[in-house]
Amino acid sequence: FANPDFTQPISEVVDEVIQNCPIDVRRPLYKNIVLSGGSTMFRDFGRRLQRDLKRTVDARLKLSEELSGGRLKPKPIDVQVITHHMQRYAVWFGGSMLASTPEFYQVCHTKKDYEEIGPSICRHNPVFGVMS
Repeated sequence: FANPDFTQPISEVVDEVIQNCPIDVRRPLYKNIVLSGGSTMFRDFGRRLQRDLKRTVDARLKLSEELSGGRLKPKPIDVQVITHHMQRYAVWFGGSMLASTPEFYQVCHTKKDYEEIGPSICRHNPVFGVMS
């Protein structure tokens, strides 16, 4: 997807994020990768992401089997990248839904707060800690 000299490929980023999650949720996460945003609309983006992730996951499983001397036979991991009709606008749609809740404005920083406290106020975002 990307030149490794400039940036880490998106498939590696997704794999790294999933690998940093608790082990019991990794399989469901690999099976439910949902694309959203206009930059995911490039031709074959989803297919290529799924292919690259599958190669990475399969290589990891093969290495585990080899390191165990063949004693462990890991169960295959299903990798599924999901495209949908709202994909292009999903990020905007989700943001508009969040902004339409009454709780959202209770946890926003105002311009006055920013002017009093300064840029460090941006390091604390209470939105995701308060809303559920």
